[in-house]
Amino acid sequence: MEIQELYINSARLSKSVDVRFKRYMYDLIDWDVRMLCIRGARGVGKTTMMLQYIKLNNLQVSRALYCSLDDLWFTDHHLMDLADYHFTHGGTHLFIDEVHRYPFRTWPQELKNIYDRYPGLHIIFSGSSMLQLDQSSADLSRRCIFYDMPGLSFREYLMLEHQQILPKFSLEQLLTLHETISLDITAETKILPLFTEYLHHGYYPFYRETRQSYAKAIQQVVTNIIDTDLPAVENIEYITAAKMKRLFVILSRMVPFTLNLTDLGRLIEASRQSVLRMCHLLQRSGLVIMLYSNKSGINQLGKPEKLYMENPNILYAMAANAEIGTVRETFFINQLHSAHQLTFNGKGDFLVDDTYTFEVGGKGKTFSQIKDISNSFLAVDDTEIGYSNRIPLWMFGLLY
Repeated sequence: MEIQELYINSARLSKSVDVRFKRYMYDLIDWDVRMLCIRGARGVGKTTMMLQYIKLNNLQVSRALYCSLDDLWFTDHHLMDLADYHFTHGGTHLFIDEVHRYPFRTWPQELKNIYDRYPGLHIIFSGSSMLQLDQSSADLSRRCIFYDMPGLSFREYLMLEHQQILPKFSLEQLLTLHETISLDITAETKILPLFTEYLHHGYYPFYRETRQSYAKAIQQVVTNIIDTDLPAVENIEYITAAKMKRLFVILSRMVPFTLNLTDLGRLIEASRQSVLRMCHLLQRSGLVIMLYSNKSGINQLGKPEKLYMENPNILYAMAANAEIGTVRETFFINQLHSAHQLTFNGKGDFLVDDTYTFEVGGKGKTFSQIKDISNSFLAVDDTEIGYSNRIPLWMFGLLY
């Protein structure tokens, strides 16, 4: 395979990418830095974002090359070879996708060398949400800015699917101005049916290409993460991956799940410590979210209080008849956890930033469980407009 084929493929992909909708993170990224990394789970739009930058900035293929490190060309060529060729032929930008799939596993050192040897070259690379730099890669971490990319928010879904442009709101704005905000939005839009749509399909941008088989597509994403992405980042044996898939299926039918590691270990024939490690790996890979007690703090070696699927779309894909209370809580923690700290304090469902207590439920939900707690709020479903500390659940999808 000749190197020119990489350029042909890059030109084809960047020319055909749709630029009518951009993820919120596109405008947050400092594209002028010499090295940046976009991390995220499979399917959240990392590749599309890189190709959009090439197209929107009219970068010719001789200047900006996109490639994926799972390309067959890299089975007998090194990344350094490509960078040298690209730079010496006038290249200014190198977009590297799926860096964790590089067959030689020397990508941190090679990227560091590329950064040092070719000072005029901008390096933008993407990888699994599991991507972490160890001590041996410390020099690279000082050179690179990292961005963590979640799936579509409800706000972004409204923009992409229904061309409704809404601003982002901070959590503090929602807590104090939600009545005015919801009145303005619902005066123009029947919001609740669209929110139901989003809970079923809307978190992963690829839903538009797989509407009839979206659940199967998500199931395939889960399989690929466990079978392919995890072993590329961690030392995972085949038998461990098989047990992890079985564990994930069990968890998806029981969430929100208070972990009994011993019982789970019996079900998948693994030790208690192995089950806990698998849960941590599932969280790092963007498949689950674990909720810890605020008393013990978030200890990556400790046992969480509860475990959720990472987003409602995964929940419905794994269990079509998912319990609505679980769906609501999953949506809430998913939309907040990337920018806020959520913990469990035994009073409400969630303690946010050690300040705000939230109880999540349907429109009949009352303050009975949190009535004596200051800074307590209800996040209620099936409600267009809230009142006082009673906030419509859908509004927490406007945070990014």
